[in-house]
Amino acid sequence: MPTTIFRCLLLLSLAIVHGSGYAASAHEQEQLSLIQQQLDIIERLATRAKAARTLEPNERYRFDYPRLTEDIQRIRQGMRNYLSPSRAQPRDPDELVGDYRLDTPIAKPSP
Repeated sequence: MPTTIFRCLLLLSLAIVHGSGYAASAHEQEQLSLIQQQLDIIERLATRAKAARTLEPNERYRFDYPRLTEDIQRIRQGMRNYLSPSRAQPRDPDELVGDYRLDTPIAKPSP
């Protein structure tokens, strides 16, 4: 049951981030702020669920809490990168030659 809740909340968060690409910037920032709050709640719920779990020796599957935490961090990082993108660094310019003089060929005397 907790697994389903976490998956649904993560999918909801991703859908909101993906679907709000055409929103006005103020509204979009408000929505992304709400998503960040929801990610905090999901992370707290996951920590509680991990602490409350009982390991059964015959369990075939277990929930991967570390992977969930990594995914939440990845979503947060993506949102941070979107909200405050790093500026592109200027390229190193090619070295300038500095010599702009063209030597004209010596004209041959006309016969």
